[in-house]
Amino acid sequence: MTSQTIAKALKCGAAIFPLLGLAAPAAEARDRRAEVTPYIEIQQVLVADLNDGGDVLTYTSVAAGIDSSIQTRNAEAQVNVRYERRISYQDDFGDDDVITGLARGGVQVVPGLLSLEAGALATRSRVDLRGESPSNAVGNIDNVTQVYSVYAGPNLSTEVGALDVNANYRLGYTKVESEDTGALPPGQLPIDIFDDSVSHSASASVGMQPGDLPFGWSVGAGWEREDAGQLDQRYEGKYARADVTVPVSSTLAVVGGVGYEDIEISERDAVRDVNGDPVVDNDGRLVTDETSPRLLSYDQDGIIWDVGVMWRPSRRTSFEARAGQRYGSETYYGSFGYQPNQNTALNISVYDTVSGFGSLLNDNLANLGTSFSSSRNPLSGELNGCAFGQSGGLCFNDVLQSASSSSFRARGVNGQYTYNYNGWQAGLGVGYARRRFFASQLGAVAAVDGLVDENYYTNLSIGRDIDTYSSFDANVYANLLDSGFAGAPNVLGVGANAAYYRRILPGLQGTAAVGLDSYRQEGFDSELTASALLGLRYDF
Repeated sequence: MTSQTIAKALKCGAAIFPLLGLAAPAAEARDRRAEVTPYIEIQQVLVADLNDGGDVLTYTSVAAGIDSSIQTRNAEAQVNVRYERRISYQDDFGDDDVITGLARGGVQVVPGLLSLEAGALATRSRVDLRGESPSNAVGNIDNVTQVYSVYAGPNLSTEVGALDVNANYRLGYTKVESEDTGALPPGQLPIDIFDDSVSHSASASVGMQPGDLPFGWSVGAGWEREDAGQLDQRYEGKYARADVTVPVSSTLAVVGGVGYEDIEISERDAVRDVNGDPVVDNDGRLVTDETSPRLLSYDQDGIIWDVGVMWRPSRRTSFEARAGQRYGSETYYGSFGYQPNQNTALNISVYDTVSGFGSLLNDNLANLGTSFSSSRNPLSGELNGCAFGQSGGLCFNDVLQSASSSSFRARGVNGQYTYNYNGWQAGLGVGYARRRFFASQLGAVAAVDGLVDENYYTNLSIGRDIDTYSSFDANVYANLLDSGFAGAPNVLGVGANAAYYRRILPGLQGTAAVGLDSYRQEGFDSELTASALLGLRYDF
């Protein structure tokens, strides 16, 4: 399941399919394997603005990175990280440093009892949905900022007699650099930008599988907290719930749960000038008034419940759907997974959660497996919106659509399809994300309270090995962004690129790539940018 909400809803319950009396798919035996490939790259890049008099920008890119995958009996890890230095030849374009990467790993400290897992992400995010939507972040760009996120924590899983006992804890940190949003629609003011946060997540549960009883059950509790530096914002949620799984047949079960949840989100006011206007620092962020009392922006407590069905006709197909009451209104979530063979996988998830920017990014990282392919833009070297593995994928578009500092309720649907066969590799990610923001009506960001933004997105990656020495890949992507601000038009961004790779000597590879990117926004000149690249990469 790729939805962070489904994971939250089920993490206090016992394992699903053992409760149905079904055995989970047997893990494939793995030989000890470690692949570590450091590399360096040098590239020459040309960027032409086709809608602004044909202005042409050229720069040299020097990069170093590492691609690694480790699999042993008790540990799995994958790390793909890249540092790039862009050296420009134009006075109006400064040199730039870019770090991008994705990492996930886990180790069995005490096999069958205690494990540790961790994840990290370095990428770029859009700052404001109302501003520019550059899909290929090369050249002079606005409304894009660097994002770093990392998490780690232990997981405990054991059996005490007939009881299944589970517990976990996760500590995360997220940092967003400050960047200019660029031009906004007339009359629109910049939003307050996320700075950094520390997040905690802990849960524990005990349950029993069907056997002694004709049904499975579990009881559990959890706690989550995110402390953000911006306006000293705080998210804190606590819950306790009981779940029951009633097998109807060998492949179908009815599930349900009931519990209590308490969520509070609060902030402090900003420092005010003599006119009563909020003070902004040099980074464009509001200055927190440390003497301000806490201002409540969201307070929801009460009974939560959900009911649904789980269906698993085979080891390769699973389906779950639930509906209930949470966050003061109806809630719906579920998942569908289909893997007809080892080369093809389809995953769809529907989610509903209340979170902050940092916590949601950590949740997405935690739901990414330890074996994946991180798709990169061949022209900029940066991560595309999705990562794909043999059993599915995960897209970060629902988080990185903007870097607003306020917490929100996020609802949406994600779908990922992966295919790997006979030299072909393909991955498709499609989704819709909707966020409703919370802010105190007495604070400095009152205008954000109740704001709803929406993001429709798709990412398609296709690659093939042509022969022993050469390969190619292509990427197509699109975003339709609705900021929710009155008077702010939607922003449509689309793009495509293709690259050809050729091994010249052992360890030495040549690359040629081209791309075309565009975004349109009513009231602004549309942007159409063409890019080209020639480069060399050496793998050590």
